[in-house]
Amino acid sequence: MSWRRPPGPPSVDANTPPVLVLAGPVAPDEVAQLGDNVQALLKATGTGVVVCDVGALRPVRLATLDLLARLQLAARRAGGRIRLRDPAPALRALLDLVGLPVELEGQPEQREPAPGVEEAVEPGDPPG
Repeated sequence: MSWRRPPGPPSVDANTPPVLVLAGPVAPDEVAQLGDNVQALLKATGTGVVVCDVGALRPVRLATLDLLARLQLAARRAGGRIRLRDPAPALRALLDLVGLPVELEGQPEQREPAPGVEEAVEPGDPPG
């Protein structure tokens, strides 16, 4: 039995977030267009998240943080968020240093506890 892919774009289920590949370096005049792209992807897919592949954004500079902050702002304005894929260790450290709230792929969302982690109950805590 053989199978052939139907013509047209590949089908993606509604839960698969779109991926925006950021090939560096990004020129300052490209930032606004990338923000528009993030908003368009969120509106077109309805997934609530756009995965930004940042593996090629090297070297890490302050302009990289500016770009990511603007993309996160654009996503929030559209009712979503961005998630980073393959950030360099230097980028992770810089994100932690400045406190930019960007989700990293492979990490649980802030609203959800990590799998298998249970909250400890202290003696005397009211039942909750």
